[in-house]
Amino acid sequence: MKEFAYRRVAEVRDALTLVAENDGTRYLGGGTNLVDLMKDGIEAPTRLVDVRFLPLAGVSEAPDGRLVIGATTTNSDVAAHPEVRRRYPALSQAVLAGASGQLRNMATVGGNLLQRTRCAYFADPSQACNKRVPGSGCSAIAGEHHNHAVLGRSDHCAATHPSDMAVAMAALDTVVRYETLDGVGEIPISEFYLPVGDTPWQETALPPGALITAVTLPRPAVSSRSRYRKVRERASYAFATVSIAADLDVHDGWVRSARIALGGVASRPWRARTAEALLREGPATADRFRAAADAELSAAEPLPGNGYKVTLARNLIVAVLTELADRAAE
Repeated sequence: MKEFAYRRVAEVRDALTLVAENDGTRYLGGGTNLVDLMKDGIEAPTRLVDVRFLPLAGVSEAPDGRLVIGATTTNSDVAAHPEVRRRYPALSQAVLAGASGQLRNMATVGGNLLQRTRCAYFADPSQACNKRVPGSGCSAIAGEHHNHAVLGRSDHCAATHPSDMAVAMAALDTVVRYETLDGVGEIPISEFYLPVGDTPWQETALPPGALITAVTLPRPAVSSRSRYRKVRERASYAFATVSIAADLDVHDGWVRSARIALGGVASRPWRARTAEALLREGPATADRFRAAADAELSAAEPLPGNGYKVTLARNLIVAVLTELADRAAE
């Protein structure tokens, strides 16, 4: 690890100013991703600005019923919060599925959203990786890629986004708040992560130097139910092979609205808009769920070694939607 300077700040403006002063300065939250990358020599900031002591932690309800989660709130506090568990169970379930208790106690909401999309080739300097060295190529395309992307990938990168929390937030129509020296702004999470395209090293739509300050979740429909389910290769904590976050509003056996996001299948949380449109104003039946899953996954372009993910994703969509529909009928 290369030598770096460290500053702790207590005001958002001070953090923004320090980052604007030096291109080599990075924000430090819990450090659960950034510090690992520094140890591997992938990241080499000249200065870290510790934002954990900014007044950005906590969960509160806005006057219009939205839930506001501060960017420095730990993942553990998010998962355990009574209103998150009651109103957005998929989010609590996703956070608990994402990492061990020790990591959840350190990791912050803002840092979780900004963790790098990566695979084993990203951490191996002997291999080509466009995320690590732009223009160097992608060793995964012709190499080991059984756990790589099947949706929205390009020939420049096939890595999958690692965050469980972000998948749930994508399904729940979360909005990301940020601040720059020019003022405050918001980005719907559906627009927060950029398509991989031919510039995979550009991962988010945050303006340069921006600091995430909070996320807001809309008030859920009275009759909606949400669920997060994750399939992984081992019982201990691991990135998703495929995961799903779904919010389903069913009344008298009829789908009034559906929101679905998939994890482990793309370079960003994959919002299943095609499936949602097919489900809306239709019967809540297994046949309908299968048709929606097939329609969504018709765009899949698996590599030679990961076609199984398409079948796994299809089965997971049907299973979770069926579970939510059955609960609505109770």
